[in-house]
Amino acid sequence: MRVIGLMSGTSYDAIEAAAADLTLDGTTLLLRPLGHLCVPYPGTLGDLIAATLPPAATTMQAVCALDTGIGQAFAGAAERALRELCDGTADLVVSHGQTMYHWSEDGIVRGTLQLGRPAWIAEATGLPVVSDLRSGDVAAGGQGAPLVGMTDALLLRGLPGTPAALNLGGIANVTVLAPGAEPLAFDTGPANALLDAAVRHFTDGARTYDEDGRRAAAGRTSPELLRVLLDDPYYRRPAPKSTGKEHFHLPYLRRALDEVSTPAPDDVLATLTRLTAVTAADACRAHGVTELVVSGGGVRNPVLMRMLAEELPGVPLRPSDDLGLPSDAKEALAFAVLGFLTVHGLPGTLPSGTGARRAALLGSITPGPSPLRLPAPAARPPRLLRITR
Repeated sequence: MRVIGLMSGTSYDAIEAAAADLTLDGTTLLLRPLGHLCVPYPGTLGDLIAATLPPAATTMQAVCALDTGIGQAFAGAAERALRELCDGTADLVVSHGQTMYHWSEDGIVRGTLQLGRPAWIAEATGLPVVSDLRSGDVAAGGQGAPLVGMTDALLLRGLPGTPAALNLGGIANVTVLAPGAEPLAFDTGPANALLDAAVRHFTDGARTYDEDGRRAAAGRTSPELLRVLLDDPYYRRPAPKSTGKEHFHLPYLRRALDEVSTPAPDDVLATLTRLTAVTAADACRAHGVTELVVSGGGVRNPVLMRMLAEELPGVPLRPSDDLGLPSDAKEALAFAVLGFLTVHGLPGTLPSGTGARRAALLGSITPGPSPLRLPAPAARPPRLLRITR
């Protein structure tokens, strides 16, 4: 089955589209990547997302406009992927949409909202679309995140020791696979969320991120600010747990800055980069990780990668590219895997990772213009992911 995966993360800078041929061979899932695209949000849509995200107030008109605008943007990305990556032929599109709110209270997720109406994608491509991938797990008592845990666990089973996969998007999440134990997956805290917010703040919106970590490299970690940031109770909460930009945002950072002697902007960025490295490394040490496979936009930040290596001496770090999954496209490919599992009648979550009562079948299916024909249900779920050429 040829599947196109679409997602836009908590950095909301662009839509990632990736395509793959997927085949279930017994309990091995074979994945052949076909390529990936990064499609910036058109016009002022990204600005509207930024202006609507918590803690900003909004209106139902803005929510409706975003649902349509994001859906149309995802449809355009899917059209490009169908044409440029799949030679015009595919079987399914899987759309994560844009997370606008992840409703968590006292460690319990009450709901989660991803916008981007899938009907626009189905109309543009003529293909069925699997979307709303998180709600089924939340309804089953889970965190609804991180959903990359399933793909990570299937991939890590081929590695020795206690391997882990770390994704560095707006929020950092880790999947740990210890011998003889069920996979564990959870959000470790902010990756680029606070960094990007700080850059926008310090440059009055002229810059959206710290390119190549240059400003962080020019600064020094403020021990006082780092101590205040690490005092957040989230880091001490046991897994399973999840978080998002409704928690880690600019007002959150400004409150922390109010408690310390004001550091220089580059020192703030150096400290936030160190915060990501420390919290991710702490999570890995707590579970005895022996090897770390890293993906996401943070891989392109050499300062963050250096700090992560400093915090985890003796633990080899390597990008997911080394295992055949492009680090920039891994999440989009992970959602392609989840949609593939859904249409084959297979659950896409790990209860040990999300805390759900059961492994949930994920998503809703929006038919294309043709009658919906699903494949026969698979006899057994996969145990291993193998990347092919």
